[in-house]
Formats: sequence, structure tokens, C-alpha cells
Amino acid sequence: MRVAPWLFLPAALLALCSLSRASGEDDLVGLINDYRAEPHECEGRREPMAAPLSPSAALAGVDPGTSENLGEALSASGYRVASATTIIVSGVGDAVQALRLIEERYCRALLDPRYSQVGVARSRDTWRINLARPLLPKDLGDWREAGKRILRLVNEARGRPRACGQRQFAAVGPLAWNEALAEAALAHSHDMAQKNYFSHTDPSGNSVAQRATRSGYRWHHIGENIAAGLGSPEQVVAGWLASPGHCVNIMAPEFADMGAAYAANPGSAMDIYWTQTFGRP
Repeated sequence: MRVAPWLFLPAALLALCSLSRASGEDDLVGLINDYRAEPHECEGRREPMAAPLSPSAALAGVDPGTSENLGEALSASGYRVASATTIIVSGVGDAVQALRLIEERYCRALLDPRYSQVGVARSRDTWRINLARPLLPKDLGDWREAGKRILRLVNEARGRPRACGQRQFAAVGPLAWNEALAEAALAHSHDMAQKNYFSHTDPSGNSVAQRATRSGYRWHHIGENIAAGLGSPEQVVAGWLASPGHCVNIMAPEFADMGAAYAANPGSAMDIYWTQTFGRP
């Protein structure tokens, strides 16, 4: 079972994205998100999983020349940035090779939990990866309305065939909003924000299964996506769809219900935390 996203499906296992066929910018984003979804050894330290990165065309279009100029270049383009860095690798022909070189040389930046968006641009055998964390809007609105916006975006995605890494999905029926799952999602988002962690397992050892049961949802299938550092449902869902494992949860026909919520804490590492809880009763 993958570390993230959390999925409890008796008849479905999350497939790893195959490294043999990826070639373009979108492929590299997916590979990076797969990489961030699990703990890794990096520069002699064990680094935990990190939130999926939401792809940004605006971020991909900024060429700072050097990492030192990235903040200035992003501000000039209208991108409101809190933190950012640039990775440039050359002499690699496809996304698989690019990821291997980035992992070898820049694993610290690749796993940095501060970043929540990514923009990838390619010119022949040179790849530029801009990693950034945008400034959050001042008013994020009601958590329940944001959660229902996620539901609408997820149902739009489920309404069309989609590839999640190497897994192909046909269009599938819409999910229904469920208040018990929404309360479970809100509780986990709030817990991550207040206790400053990012994980499917809370510090007491509870998983989405325990949280959903505690909220009164009697489940047959249960699953969870989490995200952090993003300021809109659109960015959050884009990040999940660009991460093969999270995308599998969104497209899984086993699920019938969903709830989602965010919680913010300016004193936490990522400021804002999102949880999406799936279930079938």
C-alpha cells in the first residue's frame, strides 16, 4: 500500500507510475508528485512525505535565468510568491532521466514541504523546474463552501476518461456530498494545522478509517487525499489530478460519497491544510 494518498480498498491497489514511458513536462510533474508522496533518504536524512504540487502554467512560463532572480521574475509576472526556487538540469532526454538527475542533485528542494506549486518548461534536453509557494488570499471563505467547490471540480473530472499515471479510467458517476465525511475532513485539516504536521496518520495513530467512523460514517470503502499550502479549491484539485495516486482516489468507481474541508493556521509550516475524504457506505 502506498504511503500517500491513504486508500482502503479491498479490491483495488494503487499502482506506481511506470518510469519507462514518461517523456514530457506533464509526465515530469506526475513523477515529481509520486516522488513526494513517499518518504525518502536525502543527503543522509530521512525526509517525510510532502504535499502534492499543483501545476501552474504561469509558473512554468517564468524564466528567471538563475535561482537568485526567481522571486523578482515571478513578482514581475504577477505571481504573488511567498517562497520559490529553480532547478535546471541539462543533457537528459525524457522525464524519467530528468527526475533521476534532480533526485540525485536536488532532492532537498524536490522534497521541500514549503513548496505547493510547480511549473515545468523544456527546451530540447534542458528542463527548468520552478517550485513555489504562492501567497494565500486574505479571505478563503467558508470551509464547507470550499469543500463543495472541490466536489464540483472532482465530479467534472470523474465525468471524463482520464489517465492517472499508468492507470486508465473510464468516466464514472458523480460523488454525493456527505456531512459526516466532511466533518471527518475538517477534523483532520484542523488537527494538521494546529499540530503542524502533514500526514494521513495523526499523532495519536488514527487514520481516515477511525476518523470517518468517529464522525458516524459506516463505511465499506474509505479513502483520503490531503494537500497543503494552496489557496483555492481549483489549485488543490489540480494538484491531486497531477499526482497519480491522488488521481486514482478521485477516479475510483468504488467511492460514492465525499466530504472536503480546509483549516488555516498562520503559525504552521504550510499555513493551510486540505483534506478530502471518500467513502461508500
